[in-house]
Amino acid sequence: MFFSEEEKNAVYKAIYTRRDVRTFRPDPIADDVVIRLLEAAHHAPSVGFMQPWNFVLVTTDELKAKLAWAADKERRALAIHYENDPSRQDHFLGLKIEGLKQAPLTICITCDPTRGGSHVLGRNSIPETDMMSVACAIQNLWLASCAEGLAMGWVSFYKRNDVRDILEIPPHIDPVALLSIGYTDQYPSAPILETSGWAKRRSLEGLVFQEKWGVQPKEGSDPNS
Repeated sequence: MFFSEEEKNAVYKAIYTRRDVRTFRPDPIADDVVIRLLEAAHHAPSVGFMQPWNFVLVTTDELKAKLAWAADKERRALAIHYENDPSRQDHFLGLKIEGLKQAPLTICITCDPTRGGSHVLGRNSIPETDMMSVACAIQNLWLASCAEGLAMGWVSFYKRNDVRDILEIPPHIDPVALLSIGYTDQYPSAPILETSGWAKRRSLEGLVFQEKWGVQPKEGSDPNS
């Protein structure tokens, strides 16, 4: 396999410019673009080739409003964890979930832990690999959205049973993520939580060990040598 320099740069551009977006325009997304996004997600790697994902496409205002209600309810419940830090609590409560109602499309990506039967290569040793596989599909979808000039926001706080009830998802299926997708006029140049002071990107240098945990690579050393 060979990638031209231009193609390599495009891949890295998508990786480095992808952002979690919270504000969307109502402009519809063409059907062929949606299909390309779903195909990209469906071509993600999965442990044991289990492909545990499903994609629930939500476009009606009624259902999007119900999902926004579920997210807002959980956000307010979680705010109690910051009650000893009022400024951080206000910051947390200020996180926008309106994107669930604004974006023309929200995709609920689910995980079926039974797919493939009782024995799936790799999952028997590490059961969480089904969720890891879904995470790969989410990343593919996100990078494809970025390449298509679309913005995407991941809403990660809600009660699973609320989402199951709203979208009539079977009880054994896990709704892993609510992903709102659409066009935006406010695409951030850096992660929102970083620019707002919530957290900073950690230095890669402190996250890399050589051979064993806690052993820092020698300066100038080649990890492949």
